[in-house]
Amino acid sequence: RMNTEYHHWYSQNLNQEMELKVYGHAGRPVLVFPAQAGRFFEFEDFGMTEAVRWFIEQGHFQFYTVDSIDGQSWANWDAHPADRARRHQDYDSYICNEVVPFVRTRLGSEVCMLTTGVSMGAYHSGNFFFKHPDLFDGMIALSGLSQLEMFIGDFVNDDVYFNSPLLYLPGLTDEWHLSRYRDSDIIICVGQGAWEDEMLADARAMEGLLAAKGIPAWVDYWGQDVNHDWPWWRIQLPYFLGKLSEKK
Repeated sequence: RMNTEYHHWYSQNLNQEMELKVYGHAGRPVLVFPAQAGRFFEFEDFGMTEAVRWFIEQGHFQFYTVDSIDGQSWANWDAHPADRARRHQDYDSYICNEVVPFVRTRLGSEVCMLTTGVSMGAYHSGNFFFKHPDLFDGMIALSGLSQLEMFIGDFVNDDVYFNSPLLYLPGLTDEWHLSRYRDSDIIICVGQGAWEDEMLADARAMEGLLAAKGIPAWVDYWGQDVNHDWPWWRIQLPYFLGKLSEKK
């Protein structure tokens, strides 16, 4: 049977109760961000847990599925972009100062996590990986954006800039970051079907940007029939996990 655990605690960084689930007993830890404004149980509800069950049961990967607060941050349409960005910074602190230590107390103080997510979750998986390569050592971003224009238009301040990979990565020359990226597993996948246009544009931009910096990345473009939707994500995630398993 698949080991599943439910955990919750009051987040000091967010000043609210936050929940997460763990799936699996061993293997490389994977932090799963939900789609826009999604909850920690979405991964299971949309059949993703079932799609990757084999990897979980074989002890290859262990999944930690967290809540989002997108409705309070980037997707809080009533708030000023600066306030949304500030709230996202609280979420950044929750993930890095609460969730990662929770995982490390279980698996070891040096352990790094793979990030993944679909749609808005893919944005988070990329942004958290690129911002914190000391905590995360890979990403599988499925149908995600790499900037925030769709949410906040052309407003930019420091908090927006440093949460938009397509803004902060071009000027990044720091070898500490770059060497970690080069040692990581970077997978960006996008379909070319319905509702994928913006994600496709960002994937192409990221591909060029990472190549220019000598950072190995697998940017995978799926077909014209591949839509921005769960049936495809249920195929994509196990496919890429399989490729990572083979690398070992």
